[in-house]
Amino acid sequence: MKGTGQMGRLGQLRPARIAKTRGAGVGEVILHPSCARGRRGKLCWSATSAKMIKVYLGANNAGERIWEFVKICRVSVQVPIWWLKLCFSMALRFEILGRFNRARAACLTLPHFTCQTPLFMPVGTQGTIKGLTTDQLEDIGCQIILGNTYHLELRPGSQLIDDLGGLHKFMNWKRALLTDSGGFQMVSLLHLADITEEGVTFQSPVDGKPMLLTPEESIHIQNNIGADIIMALDDVVKTTITGPRIEEAMYRTLRWIDRCIAAHKKPDVQNLFGIVQGGLDPVLRDICVRGLVERNLPGYAIGGLAGGEDKDSFWRVVAQCTAGLPENKPRYVMGVGYPLDIVVCSALGADMYDCVYPTRTARFGTALVPEGVLKLKHNAMATDERPIDPTCSCMVCKKYTRAYLHCLVTKDAMGSQLLSYHNLSFMMRLSRDLHMSILEGRFPEFVRGFLRVQFPKGDVPQWVRNAMEVAGIDISECCASTKCLTPSVQGPPLTVPADANGVVPN
Repeated sequence: MKGTGQMGRLGQLRPARIAKTRGAGVGEVILHPSCARGRRGKLCWSATSAKMIKVYLGANNAGERIWEFVKICRVSVQVPIWWLKLCFSMALRFEILGRFNRARAACLTLPHFTCQTPLFMPVGTQGTIKGLTTDQLEDIGCQIILGNTYHLELRPGSQLIDDLGGLHKFMNWKRALLTDSGGFQMVSLLHLADITEEGVTFQSPVDGKPMLLTPEESIHIQNNIGADIIMALDDVVKTTITGPRIEEAMYRTLRWIDRCIAAHKKPDVQNLFGIVQGGLDPVLRDICVRGLVERNLPGYAIGGLAGGEDKDSFWRVVAQCTAGLPENKPRYVMGVGYPLDIVVCSALGADMYDCVYPTRTARFGTALVPEGVLKLKHNAMATDERPIDPTCSCMVCKKYTRAYLHCLVTKDAMGSQLLSYHNLSFMMRLSRDLHMSILEGRFPEFVRGFLRVQFPKGDVPQWVRNAMEVAGIDISECCASTKCLTPSVQGPPLTVPADANGVVPN
């Protein structure tokens, strides 16, 4: 067993002895990887009522023992351990393949797909990315699609999805899925929501009827949907809000996670992630991190960001949370989709991201390019025969000119589809580049190259400089002066004038 804090495989264990304990319907089998290779142990006790086994996977560099609970269907007397090794599989395996300081390149194995991190997840709120087919998403290298519990329950309904074989089959998607809990709608649909300890009551935007979303109901819906990763219902508050409401939301999030864990019926095939809340208060964030880590979940998300807070506060919360979360579990920063933010968060130790930004900005005629964004609606595009990005190998950049796309985005819905395809291709390529640069030991060079292209005048924002210092990456050669642009978290600074090509830096 490698001492790297990586998740092990049952098939790699070499059991030496077996200890037995009994609890409330739980049989605990402790497997020790210390005996000679090839020896077979046996379960010499009846465990027909057991629901889980506890497997010892080894220790990490800090000497901490790593355990995993594995659900079992039936175990009877004299079942050989090698049979257990063949038949019991975990719903998630996270293996760190390479790193630079905080940054990690990892392999995330889920029931439906094995992913490489860092990774970006496009948002398909109701099981679809607007304008794109699942075949197209596979072509560009999409690994995980995000769906939304609240919207999928409204239409078409989780019971129908379950009856038809789950969301994977329903939308013909063979790779991984993640479903949000519906908690974000507390912010986006605040005028329709009433939040209590029991749950959140929404007024349906479809028929106006009240809909109570409790932690138990959220998990039930997500169990029906069948995503590889499901999110706990959390109490979401805008980070721009201060005072006792932030503390109330954080503690409620911790209370709700226990209800989510108790309600989760499919831990063998679906991974429940907890969400760190606490606003911009480092004390509250620390309490939430420690509370969630104690519950030993398969993975953790950092929530409540990318909602209007200043960038300096944003990166500091990410840095604090990633430092406190387990090394051997995936870390997911929710709602982050700007390329610069993803590069910074990856340097700080985050692994997963989602956002509507790449597809939403495409519908407004804007393409993502290494320099920032390209506004195809600008008049300068009307006669430009170049592709969106000469360095991009996606279908759109190979076949169409800026002039053609300029004509489409001003008059035809096809323009939004093509730009969505390109923008998501850009995000998938960024994810691959991050992964490979960490794996090949050239991550600092990649970051410096990325910043030089984004900020050719050296006006790297101060928050980026601060974050890179904490991440241990020297970017001084990219910074020409101490005067820096500080973009709003809302997106690229629209006050920066576009050049003749319509390019606006992030």
